Amino acid sequence: MAAFKGVWTQAFWKAVTGEFLAMFIFVLLSLGSTINWSTKENPQPADLVLISLCFGLSIATLVQCFGHLSGGHINPAVTVAMVCMRKISLAKSIFYIIAQCIGAIAGAGILYLVTPSDVAGNLGVTMVNEKLSTAHGLLVELIITFQLVFTICASCDSKRKDVMGSVALAIGFSVAIGHLFGINYTGASMNPARSFGPAVIMNKWENHWVYWVGPVLGAVIAGALYEYVYCPDPDMKNNLKEILNKATQPANGTYKEVDGRKTQIKSDDLLMKPGFVHVLEEKKDPPGEVLSTV
Repeated sequence: MAAFKGVWTQAFWKAVTGEFLAMFIFVLLSLGSTINWSTKENPQPADLVLISLCFGLSIATLVQCFGHLSGGHINPAVTVAMVCMRKISLAKSIFYIIAQCIGAIAGAGILYLVTPSDVAGNLGVTMVNEKLSTAHGLLVELIITFQLVFTICASCDSKRKDVMGSVALAIGFSVAIGHLFGINYTGASMNPARSFGPAVIMNKWENHWVYWVGPVLGAVIAGALYEYVYCPDPDMKNNLKEILNKATQPANGTYKEVDGRKTQIKSDDLLMKPGFVHVLEEKKDPPGEVLSTV
């Protein structure tokens, strides 16, 4: 329970409800751009540029609005990556992901209520293109989420002094690029909650696992590469070097094999000497450390 000791704070619940509200707005507005309002007599193809810009600019706007409150994750895959990078506690991430999923369901539900049934279609449910296998769809989701999370890590890196312009806009452009490339392949989710919301409302679960496994894997790989390979924290790097140096250093001193029988005799003589007092000190274990704090 020590990991959850910070749950009952105002700042914590501001962050969690901020993630809910941001995801609610994101899903409602962005899924709305996928609705095809053309008539059956004159059907029109989906406008990929419109959809991509709506998703990208929505994220940019919401990151700008909620970044200082919750970090502006608005994506369970991003939250998992932040846990792996030690930027957020496991306890907080659980509440974040639950809030994001509930917000996505609420946003998709409101969109379904306000949209005429004859034009709602699949309500933006993400599906792997029928010409592709699920493995291909998984790879596409992994790649486009990788580029998104790597952009987030690079844009928000406090160690960098050369970041110019708007961080939120850079993240939004990354989302738009992912959609421009991936819509025809998988619907370009990059966000498990974005796929989860409409799937719950429309009860369509075909290959839904792809939109959890692919984005989470891509996000974790991107976060781990950036944080531990390309731009590691200097303090952590120095600590790891010290640990490795100590582990590889040979032990000091020499070892000499002794006769066990003689050693036992000497020990017995020592025990029998008068005035020799043995004091046994009980070692106390150090207090337990908190594994995860909020």
